[in-house]
Amino acid sequence: MGSPMEPGTVVDGFRVEERIHAGGMGMIYRVTGPEPGPPLVMKVPRLGEGEPAETVLPYEVEQMVLGALRGPHVPRLVASGDLAVQPYLVMERVEGASLDRWVERAPLPPEEIARVGAAVATALHSIHLQEAIHLDLKPANVLVRPSGEAVLIDFGLSHHAHYPDLLAEEFRRPIGSAPYVSPEQVLGVRSDPRSDIFALGVILYELATGRLPFGSPTTLAGLRGRLFREPLPPRALAASIPEWLQEVMLHCLAPDPERRYGSAAQVAFDLSHPDQVTVTERGRRTRRGGFAATFKRWFRIVGFEPGPEARPTAHLSQAPIVLAAIATTHTNEAQFRALRQAVRRLLSLDPHARLACISVIRPTAEVGGAAEDEHAATHIKHLVLLRHWAEPLQLPPEKISFHVLVSGDAAGALLEYARANQVDQLVIGAPPPDIPLRALLGTVATRVAAEAPCTVTVVRYRAGA
Repeated sequence: MGSPMEPGTVVDGFRVEERIHAGGMGMIYRVTGPEPGPPLVMKVPRLGEGEPAETVLPYEVEQMVLGALRGPHVPRLVASGDLAVQPYLVMERVEGASLDRWVERAPLPPEEIARVGAAVATALHSIHLQEAIHLDLKPANVLVRPSGEAVLIDFGLSHHAHYPDLLAEEFRRPIGSAPYVSPEQVLGVRSDPRSDIFALGVILYELATGRLPFGSPTTLAGLRGRLFREPLPPRALAASIPEWLQEVMLHCLAPDPERRYGSAAQVAFDLSHPDQVTVTERGRRTRRGGFAATFKRWFRIVGFEPGPEARPTAHLSQAPIVLAAIATTHTNEAQFRALRQAVRRLLSLDPHARLACISVIRPTAEVGGAAEDEHAATHIKHLVLLRHWAEPLQLPPEKISFHVLVSGDAAGALLEYARANQVDQLVIGAPPPDIPLRALLGTVATRVAAEAPCTVTVVRYRAGA
């Protein structure tokens, strides 16, 4: 199908209404289905005589990957046509604006960058959990719903661990959009979800400065520069960019994936809690690293050979977000020790784990004046208690954060926090052993264990321990 379809054309029961996009790889039409339903679009690849394989393979890849993905962060695949007969993909038409709209307004305020960036990171984590890696993340491939949710589109260059990587088998050169391609993609690695984190870092940099950190190279030599050269720190371009935001951006843009965030969920966490971001030299720098650092990175990639591929979830399993619910309103030292031991064991298993220490306190009866000052003092008191509880763990500052939540429903607050921050493991103390059975059913730990969207470890201490 090489020529455009006219309005009124019917393909397998789908009626073409209008063409809404035409690109080098294919065309997109607004269509209506044989039955009433949500708005739909049809994506048709350019497969006329003489069209290159670059047009055919992305169609096959997108058909496989999109058909395997579920959830609010990808368009729902409705139907597809046989490549040998009538190739097309019919999918949900997502109501929302392209992230290009935000790039056009760059540089943006930090709070807007954080909000949009966290939404994109959340969408990435969703597909990574489903064993897919986008590998062509750029503003044009992100739609933002009116609700603020991000939706990823155009999976033609993606990799899914459950399917053969057709693109890797066919091509021996980097595949993707040059400004956003990660260093490991330049070297031929297509199985690391942290490649999407690098591309997200490029987008954040672009939103903050209005510039691309590595330009738009057109040669392989130009692409290879990002393997060992650092981008100019954003604060060198705009001193008003907060140090915490530069810290997040450059953490995403580390040339070595082992030095990036371990998961997109961790990026979303930091963008959602900027007050908890630990600013290192990376966030304060205003110039590139010196020759020695550049040469060290260059030397490390000489003779690089890709290692064995691992599924995306194998990477994510080493970078969980762990929530420790600490009842700082109580003073049960034996329970505190037992919780610390449980958390220490969990963290020892996962080298890139992040720990969020949470305490829930009840709201004050009044606000304003002395009552408001008293509430602030109470908040600080419980933050101090959380830090005191965590001191024996001896974690580096960038791996731990502290949060005091104010709510009359402790279980509800913990559950909401776990959902919003994509927590992987929640550790909470067990109810006292002498509590009556009826009361036991209504405890915080019991409700959290029953309703949490993640694994829950309920810790009971031994008397005399």
